[in-house]
Amino acid sequence: MTEKSISGESTEQFEAALYGDLIRPTDAGYDDARAVWNGMIDKHPALIARCQGVADVVAAVNFARENDVLVAVRGGGHNVSGNAVCDDGLVIDLSEMTGVRVDPAAQTAWVQAGATWADLDRETQLFGLATPGGVVSDTGIAGLTLGGGIGHLRRKYGLSCDNLRSVELVTADGEFLTASTDENEELFWGLRGGGGNFGVVTAFEFDLHPVGPDVATCLVFYPGDQLHDCLQAYRAYAESSPDEVSSLTFAGVMPDAELFSADVLHDFKIAFMGCYAGSAEEGESALASLREFAEPIADFSGTMPYTDFQQLLDEDYPDGMRYYWKSLYLDGLSDSAIERIGHWAETAPSPLSTVDVWQLGGAITDVDTEESAFAGRHAPFLLGVEANWEDSENDDDNVAWVRDCLDDMRQFSDGSVYLNFPGFFEEGDDMMRTTFGPAYERLVELKDEYDPTNRFSLNQNIAPSGTAQTE
Repeated sequence: MTEKSISGESTEQFEAALYGDLIRPTDAGYDDARAVWNGMIDKHPALIARCQGVADVVAAVNFARENDVLVAVRGGGHNVSGNAVCDDGLVIDLSEMTGVRVDPAAQTAWVQAGATWADLDRETQLFGLATPGGVVSDTGIAGLTLGGGIGHLRRKYGLSCDNLRSVELVTADGEFLTASTDENEELFWGLRGGGGNFGVVTAFEFDLHPVGPDVATCLVFYPGDQLHDCLQAYRAYAESSPDEVSSLTFAGVMPDAELFSADVLHDFKIAFMGCYAGSAEEGESALASLREFAEPIADFSGTMPYTDFQQLLDEDYPDGMRYYWKSLYLDGLSDSAIERIGHWAETAPSPLSTVDVWQLGGAITDVDTEESAFAGRHAPFLLGVEANWEDSENDDDNVAWVRDCLDDMRQFSDGSVYLNFPGFFEEGDDMMRTTFGPAYERLVELKDEYDPTNRFSLNQNIAPSGTAQTE
């Protein structure tokens, strides 16, 4: 589809119905409007509808359906896979819908789908409250939550999707619905980890928990030649740490001149990062072992405001850099798995890339498949392979490194993945079937009911019955 393939009258009627802006390729702000966080993505939509509210979203969905237009939905954050924009179609852009409303007495928050975790944390921390979010504050709440949501509070309070009270969305036929445990229950099940596959979510309602304002944190770096011993110690630590601790480890060169002295700046390193969801005094004790695995290169651990900790990694992921991330749920951290993790981390073609291991368990395991569609609760660890680089001439080497690493590491996994780190969804339906397992057919039934023509296909897509998978 191009704009020219739609009647001028239809487009003019659509524009007149919008409170927000309709941006065309000839408009001065078009290139800025189509640009997304991942610099690998360079797509040219025919139209971008910058929505201001639910009425704009309904108008955009109706326009797309009536004109058989490909749809991409953009929230407020990263979308590493690049599905927030498309060639020749319509982008339904929610990034200006950032409202947050907190009820401190009920400990709930209502937030629009274009908000980031920084937007939400700013309002909730005013009352000493938070809901589990990501680990980078300018991540969008919508994509992260619909895909599960693994963040710094996960083992105490669960995933982002576990803390949903309700979801508001516009379906493919332009109907506005609320899904919760009391209405449209099956849809609510699917939205909790099943992705943006059933409509355009316009708002979320979350449960909040007492967090901060100050929390005990850990961020410590060790020499890379200590990786094997450190990960063995981490394996033992993860087995015994309390649910209040959520930790992860990442290995790579990480050449940050603000963090490291010149003599170690370009050396291979391994880092451990953790947060304690409880009193700061108890947290300092619970996190202490993470700081004692070897002689540190640098240690930035300590008590700090929760919002500062949420922003600690922001500068490592700037707009416009090139990103390709994939993942696997690991069966454990065997000595063999540790050896391979070390190999792949040390052979990354970019010094900005890392191989990460996330500690899971805790509250994540308290929810079963009858309560949500999220499919990764069984695993003790998540492997994240992050290729981060700057020059397009290095695209092939970095993408190949991630894929080769995943191919090797599948020997330590059942093959299921965290769908917020999906590469470009290039495995298509095979990825969905492997990851969702028995829940896959239940999700197909939901897709058949709410989006039988696969209008919303640019996501962790589960195609409706009898249609081809859109990749």
